[in-house]
Amino acid sequence: MKEKKFRLNPSLSRRKFISKSALAITGFAVGSREVFGAPALLKNFGKPNSKFNGVQLGAITYSFRSLPTSAEEVLKYCLDANVSAIELLGSTAEAFAGAPNASTAPMVPFVPGAPRPEPTPEQKAERAAKAEAIAKWRAAASMEKFTQLRKMYNEAGVSIYAWKPNALGEKNTDAEIDYAFRVAKELGASHVTVEIPTDPAQSKRLGAIAEKHKIGVGYHGHLQQTITAWDEALAQSPYNGLNCDIGHYVAAGFDPIPLLEAKHDRIYSTHLKDRKSKANGGANMPWGEGDTPLVAALQLMRDNKYKFPGTIEVEYDIPAGSDPVKEVAKCVEYAKNALEKKS
Repeated sequence: MKEKKFRLNPSLSRRKFISKSALAITGFAVGSREVFGAPALLKNFGKPNSKFNGVQLGAITYSFRSLPTSAEEVLKYCLDANVSAIELLGSTAEAFAGAPNASTAPMVPFVPGAPRPEPTPEQKAERAAKAEAIAKWRAAASMEKFTQLRKMYNEAGVSIYAWKPNALGEKNTDAEIDYAFRVAKELGASHVTVEIPTDPAQSKRLGAIAEKHKIGVGYHGHLQQTITAWDEALAQSPYNGLNCDIGHYVAAGFDPIPLLEAKHDRIYSTHLKDRKSKANGGANMPWGEGDTPLVAALQLMRDNKYKFPGTIEVEYDIPAGSDPVKEVAKCVEYAKNALEKKS
């Protein structure tokens, strides 16, 4: 007989389903003295779990960019997509903490290589005023709200393993950079993420401050990634590492498997996406439709027990009738199937 699959009634929301099921289990536990381990069961019931066969999968806030990205809303997206870990964008955390001009509105997608119009003098003045205001706020910011944010996420079953603040650039003060590492530690993150600097002096500067805080710096790359792109930064500080992106790596014309094998001990996290190869145009694609060896990469992480998490970053166009949360959930399921399948 063919096994009948359970399907959740679409009219019953995830939240209501969890609530009703929790009540049912609670009632059963109270009504029976023979239930063993009920408190532990209830403690973890309904929480997301995107760690499969030792590989922790997460998502970056940017995956939900077409939606509002307040801390509370992003947490809900994680729960609905079964994501138990996250690389949190700076604006989400800073808005929660009360920073001036920290926007959680839907974002304009970043298009690599697209020309950017020259800002007007008025726009330059406005940006300078905002930069001064946020620098002043960061210099005096309390860590209390960041502690509260971490607690809210952790109690819901979501860990914050990386933070990507807009405070690690060449124009940011040492005080702002110091603040960024203190916040990362408060959020429970093992590392911050930032684009690979064009000036090696900046990665040396960041590495020195990172070493003081014992928090890593994962340098993120786009099409400039090569297997040696991080070597100078890695030599500058033991706290400098990789936040490589294997989708962009494929679009740049390379196979990411040798990169993961060669640099695994210096990788803090890797972005997971599917892109066509350079020869095939480099387009972002739904998982399984591009040229990125996602299954091989995930199984390599599993089989070699690599410690770094894989970060889902949805950059392909959202299909009609879907939304970013559903697409992240599909990516989680795709990775789960890859990690549960034999090599």
